[in-house]
Amino acid sequence: MAVQPRPRVVFSKCLGFEACRWNGAMIDDPFVAALASRVEITALCPEAEIGLGIPRDPVRVALDPDTGERELYQPATGGRHGSAMRAWVAARVAELGDGPDGFLLKNRSPSCGFRDVKVYRGFVPAAGSGIGAGFWGEAVLARWPGHPVEDEGRLKNFTIREHWLRFLWSLTRFRLAREAGGIDDLVRFHTAEKLLLLSVNQERMRVLGRVVASHGKRPLAELWVEYEAGLRAAFAAPPKPGAIVNTILHAFGHYSDRLAAPERAHFLSLLEAYRDERVPASVPLKLLESHAIRFEVAYVLGQTFLDPYPEELSMISDSGKGRDL
Repeated sequence: MAVQPRPRVVFSKCLGFEACRWNGAMIDDPFVAALASRVEITALCPEAEIGLGIPRDPVRVALDPDTGERELYQPATGGRHGSAMRAWVAARVAELGDGPDGFLLKNRSPSCGFRDVKVYRGFVPAAGSGIGAGFWGEAVLARWPGHPVEDEGRLKNFTIREHWLRFLWSLTRFRLAREAGGIDDLVRFHTAEKLLLLSVNQERMRVLGRVVASHGKRPLAELWVEYEAGLRAAFAAPPKPGAIVNTILHAFGHYSDRLAAPERAHFLSLLEAYRDERVPASVPLKLLESHAIRFEVAYVLGQTFLDPYPEELSMISDSGKGRDL
């Protein structure tokens, strides 16, 4: 098992780091706790950090009917904190720069939420609402497009969670390869990620292979930029279980004829359990790895597809929510 790097992740601070929610509470989430032990943490609470206090009267995103501008409105006090929040957001964006590998934000928060946030059409109690993003969540999507960004609510679905984790660790490995800077580093990265890329987007994997193959004809700096764009595009949407099943079968084909018939049948039954979302991908992947070790299949053992992220983050728990990927 390869040593896993430590991604740089920006969290909403209320997700287990500080009791800073509007009601003075903190959210205890087993997955966030496990993740925090494997990453470099930056934890932020926009509302507390602009001085709204803990606890505080709730705020909401509201459109000013006179200007059309978004406000961070506090109904109980009539306070308008949009200017302060925009200044805070601008400062944090500049401070973080190109550092983060991913984000885990509080869902539906008027500051941190990046989707499914209520946006009110005015300040009066009867104002209707639509759906949008919070101030910080919107800025994250604008400044770091294509990054692994999720909220703790959606990550209760293990299909979404596994994809986010694969993307987060792949992008981190890419960052480290790019920091090393040589063409050999890019070649090694692509070679090791090939099956993982095949599992998420076969066409993008082939395009990225062509980018790497063109290294003798183009400036290296240009290749890194193009490859990164292609890598993000490859992970833009979670793959269907069938794509991962097909990739596992591709790797399985390197030694399947050396297994006894009952062993092959057991492996294929685990694949069906994954296809039906009864177990996470890590279950057949671990058996695939065990077989590769047994038969000394170097190509398969060299693939990050086997261990795309730390094993202890492979939790089977699943809310069933967020399946509208």
